[in-house]
Amino acid sequence: MFWLAPATVSVLLASLVATGLVLRWLRRRAILDQPNPRSSHQVPVPRGGGIAVVATIMVALLLTGWAADRVEFYVLAGAVTGLAVLSWFDDLGHLSELVRLAAQALAVAVFMPWIVSTGDVFQGALPFWLSVALTGVIWIWFINLFNFMDGIDGLSAVEAGSVGVGLALTGLLAGAVATDLFPGLMIAAAAIGFAVWNWHPAKLFLGDVGSVPLGFLLGALLLKMAASGHWAVALILPLYYLADATITLGRRASRGGRFWQPHREHFYQRAAQSGRSHAGICFVVLGGNAILVALGLWALTAPLPALALAIVTVAALLFWMVRA
Repeated sequence: MFWLAPATVSVLLASLVATGLVLRWLRRRAILDQPNPRSSHQVPVPRGGGIAVVATIMVALLLTGWAADRVEFYVLAGAVTGLAVLSWFDDLGHLSELVRLAAQALAVAVFMPWIVSTGDVFQGALPFWLSVALTGVIWIWFINLFNFMDGIDGLSAVEAGSVGVGLALTGLLAGAVATDLFPGLMIAAAAIGFAVWNWHPAKLFLGDVGSVPLGFLLGALLLKMAASGHWAVALILPLYYLADATITLGRRASRGGRFWQPHREHFYQRAAQSGRSHAGICFVVLGGNAILVALGLWALTAPLPALALAIVTVAALLFWMVRA
């Protein structure tokens, strides 16, 4: 375990420096996110900071795979890189929903054996083929909801950091080896380094190039946690994002709206529209996530009571947002 602390600090510093360099490059190239009626910003802001985050994580994955002789880390780095490249083209223009979903499905299919080799996400409750299919659907949904939720300064960094730390802590208590703890820590560290630049008022945005690969990575780690038997932990840690995105988009779909298109109906967006600052919302979400991490640790021994309290916590958080 002795190498985890210096490695994590190294990732944080690398993300911090790389994001600053990417910001300068984006400004020179005038790659900007222009305000529109659905935006949460009023001036053009560089978009594509996820390049630094993903590059930092990719290097960390490759070095970890080399040091531990773990092939899955190479495969994971390749999938992350492929999604990042495709998402960068989406940031620059517009790819069809079909192309994006096909790429995500391919990345999920390539890495699915790693999840299946760990165990059954549905704990034997479903036939094997149905379990694998539903696991893939959930994974793709998580990739997209993480992208959908990237709408105000600092929020995605807070969520990625919280879930990453939660995965590392629960993995530590569950007896995971250091190599399996590091992915969560590297994501959290890279998110913190990025947050320095993305905190309100943001100097740059993550972009699809960052949010899509992060959703893929976190989805992989959460599903691996569920497959190892800790399904409640995998539900609790990202429960705020799951609830906000699923409820909001479910309501839009029920009204016949195009839920995949940009909008301002998420709970956190409604809080921002009512006058709450981006930083204030992020601090409240951070506090809620801290409670979810604590409940995730408890869920290792008492899954149902911990999940029940997590639902109450997220319900209170969503209520605060709509009443803000």
